[in-house]
Amino acid sequence: MIVARVPASTANLGPGFDALGMALSITAEIGVGEPPDESVSSLDERHPAMAAFAYGGGNGGVWVRSSIPVGRGLGFSAVMRVGGLLAAAAQRDATAIDELAVLTAAIDLEGHADNAAASLFGGVVATAGGTVVPVRLAVEPSIVVWIPTMATSTRRSRATLPSTVSFGDAVFNVGRTALLVAALTAGDVGVMRTATEDRLHQDVRFAASVPSRMALAVGLEAGAWAGWLSGSGPAVALMCAPVDAERIAAALTGSVEDGRALVTSVNHTGATVEDRPEAPDER
Repeated sequence: MIVARVPASTANLGPGFDALGMALSITAEIGVGEPPDESVSSLDERHPAMAAFAYGGGNGGVWVRSSIPVGRGLGFSAVMRVGGLLAAAAQRDATAIDELAVLTAAIDLEGHADNAAASLFGGVVATAGGTVVPVRLAVEPSIVVWIPTMATSTRRSRATLPSTVSFGDAVFNVGRTALLVAALTAGDVGVMRTATEDRLHQDVRFAASVPSRMALAVGLEAGAWAGWLSGSGPAVALMCAPVDAERIAAALTGSVEDGRALVTSVNHTGATVEDRPEAPDER
């Protein structure tokens, strides 16, 4: 039984639209063959994991076991596609998986690289033009994620964004993105709030989810170093010192309705593939 374990992700990190991603310690398993137990069902061909498995040349059935919420901005579709593609590659030869080929195929299916690159390689990544470079962290933060009850569609959310932006807004985001990468590698938590400011997408998306804007404000007021709309939202991710994570989560739970707070961390491993023995035949 081939099983790919793939972490969720939070993308953009504020200003790094389609360019920055961070893997989170929330995972899903995408497996080939018969489901391991009755709680897991095989997928139909429309499911993104099954479609990616077929796109990658896989043969047979696929199942999924996941704790990643769907449609909340935590990279569920990228996880499924990376997992399906990895499973297909492992089915051919588990000892010679070409991760860059997997990323290229995931980008073809996703349309953008930030979530898929983070889930595939782990940690924080910068990506452009099909190239991925890890951003080495000088600090080890906790990530508090506020997850609303409502879901959103990335495709519809992207359609609401303007086709052009002002030169000033473009310069603003370029500067903040550079500052954020530098702050992460230097461990300068004091500038991270400024470094995660954005003028390209968050205001438009926050207009469709007022609780998400409130969650960001509450988290920052409670002491998070920085926060951002996770991908296209409506989830919000807040980066903080581990000692403050539970307090920030409690502040979100007590102040923002229609959602829940989850304390997680950066997943540095990325996606993994393993061969598990089939369950013994008990007949």
